[in-house]
Amino acid sequence: MITASPAARLLPTAPDWRELWRASITDAGELLRSVGLEHLAGRLPPADAGFALRVPRGFAARMRPGDASDPLLLQVLPQLAELEQAPGYLIDPVGDLAAREAQGLLHKYEGRALLIASGSCAVNCRYCFRRHFPYGEEMAAAGQWRKALEHLRQDASITELILSGGDPLSLATPKLEELSRGLAGIPHVTRLRIHTRLPVVLPERIDDAFLAWFAALPLQKVVVLHANHANEFDAAVDAACRRLREAGATVLNQSVLLKQINDDADTLVKLSERLFAAGVLPYYLHQLDRVQGAAHFEVDDARALALVEAMRRRLPGYLVPKLVREVGGDASKRPV
Repeated sequence: MITASPAARLLPTAPDWRELWRASITDAGELLRSVGLEHLAGRLPPADAGFALRVPRGFAARMRPGDASDPLLLQVLPQLAELEQAPGYLIDPVGDLAAREAQGLLHKYEGRALLIASGSCAVNCRYCFRRHFPYGEEMAAAGQWRKALEHLRQDASITELILSGGDPLSLATPKLEELSRGLAGIPHVTRLRIHTRLPVVLPERIDDAFLAWFAALPLQKVVVLHANHANEFDAAVDAACRRLREAGATVLNQSVLLKQINDDADTLVKLSERLFAAGVLPYYLHQLDRVQGAAHFEVDDARALALVEAMRRRLPGYLVPKLVREVGGDASKRPV
């Protein structure tokens, strides 16, 4: 029998992503203390403004200590502004529920269907357009994905399946394997797209078990990340992106244009450059979905267009994301 050498037994092992998830910061006061801003605790809304805080400690470690304007902190810290009722801001701003075809399955666009694979995220972004979504009733993973898979089998026009949520990579790999076994009997679904923030906020999720499953999928694979600022990237995120590409994925990024976080040309240019350094192509720059509680993040269209024009002057075309807005009932994202 071969045994590990004493030196090998001393090598550190990568932390399990589930343990890191469980260790996330879930108290806004603790988050402020972790970045040296505990004096701001009096500005926090009661009960996290009805939307729980969750931040992986590795993501919090990328925040600038003592900086109340840090762009990573502002994305996740509950604000009193979330309690304001702004006209035109809705619980379901993009018409998700009107597009429901089966439990957890949305069919908005021709040739593509979207699974609400999970209601959990490793980080709760304050501008999330599904912050009010009824996940308890709409989980495609329930019942071994049965209802969603039945609909997919019956509609041969669907060639691409999009996993969203929540975050689909919050599911354990065996649960994802369960889905891929069901897809194996649906030959018209040839492409799998995963929308996920985990490789950015919890890069340890891209572990060996996940990659073994992912690389073996007999489908075209696309991973769409969600990063809004260059400071979200570090060596661990770079490594996760590299491993996804090595497993056969095309890796893209979509961002949301957010006031006081990334609404200036220098920040957006740096984000595109940093994405490309990590092997990721900018895909979409979204105008804010008008969900209740997020009005303070909105950037008006005139400024958004000016920012994209500034990016065009400074970047090659392949590093300039498309500026879009999602409108419920439209047949595609709407160019701005």
